Amino acid sequence: MRALLWLLALLACTVKAEPLRVVSLAPSMTEIMLELQADDLLVGVLDGGERPAPLRGLPSVGRLGQLDMERLLSLKPDLLLLWPDSVAPAQRDQLKRLGVATFSAEPHGLDQLIEQIEGIAVRVGRAEQGRKYVQALRARLQQLRQLYRRDQSLRVFYQVWDRPLYTLGGRQIVSDALAVCGARNIFDDLDQPAPLVSVESVLLRKPEVILAGDPEQLASWKAWPGLDARLLVVPDRGLERPSGQMIEATAQLCALLAAKAPVSK
Repeated sequence: MRALLWLLALLACTVKAEPLRVVSLAPSMTEIMLELQADDLLVGVLDGGERPAPLRGLPSVGRLGQLDMERLLSLKPDLLLLWPDSVAPAQRDQLKRLGVATFSAEPHGLDQLIEQIEGIAVRVGRAEQGRKYVQALRARLQQLRQLYRRDQSLRVFYQVWDRPLYTLGGRQIVSDALAVCGARNIFDDLDQPAPLVSVESVLLRKPEVILAGDPEQLASWKAWPGLDARLLVVPDRGLERPSGQMIEATAQLCALLAAKAPVSK
């Protein structure tokens, strides 16, 4: 009997465990899985723009704000990677009631982003890969902070949209990216993720730089006489995607501000 129990235990140890079935419910989470070389674990993704080439054949579970719950559950995920705003609150509650394991991340700073990337790596069984990756990210981030430090922060208005005029609040991770570059979001005192502001409120805060995603978004500022601010286009829109690539997108922003923006007096 003991010999039989020993044999059964040995067989149990040698049977290969089924791979973790992961569904990403945010493009940034999908990108992190690619960076960790863990995309082989993905069985479905929530779409939000053009997909990376390696994932074009994966099943879709909807788009941002439009989760196909039936399709999601048919994939029998073991783990959901979730950015809170990518799924409606009612559907988040439904997933919780169904007992589907979830890793939720919404970093407000680059250090926190790196910590969460490491957490995802551990959760999906790629701890060693994650350790090496985040070590490199931390070293690069420290290098950027030292290279672009200013005695007085450069005042920056980060424009999300022009009509109406939206910006980013201080708890958004882009504000921390600006700080790495020796700059400050002039609306960092606002807690809303994307506050609506007026032209007058922007002018009152005297930005030295106005940043936007494309030149057309900056055109209206040229009509304001006396506006003494550089109008610059964000060099890499990856700056708005919180995954590991955001560190290098921040590096490009820092280089742009250092080359084109005045040093604060």
